Amino acid sequence: MESGGSDANSFRVAFCTTAPGDADRIARALVDERLAACVNIMPVRSCYLWEGKLNLEGEELLIIKTEQSMVEQLISRINELHSYKVPEIIVLPIVDGYPPYLHWITQSLG
Repeated sequence: MESGGSDANSFRVAFCTTAPGDADRIARALVDERLAACVNIMPVRSCYLWEGKLNLEGEELLIIKTEQSMVEQLISRINELHSYKVPEIIVLPIVDGYPPYLHWITQSLG
């Protein structure tokens, strides 16, 4: 694979929901600090139980592209920046992808 020394198993996509208005600030920090190559921001509606109460509200979803070597720092930084007491941070492996794009992820990270 043409990915600058990283194999396909090292790439990750992380999902994180935020309160409306927080996503831009968090996304910019993650990319600026080279913890993420790219962060997509999408409006979503979330239904969940929190402190015994059913909630249905608008949030923003961050779709974060990174590598396994950055995951621990990424999670730590999100926790520092996030306004929620328990933010959703879910990290999944990228099983395969377009080699030039995966190479770009590697080149974009610190």
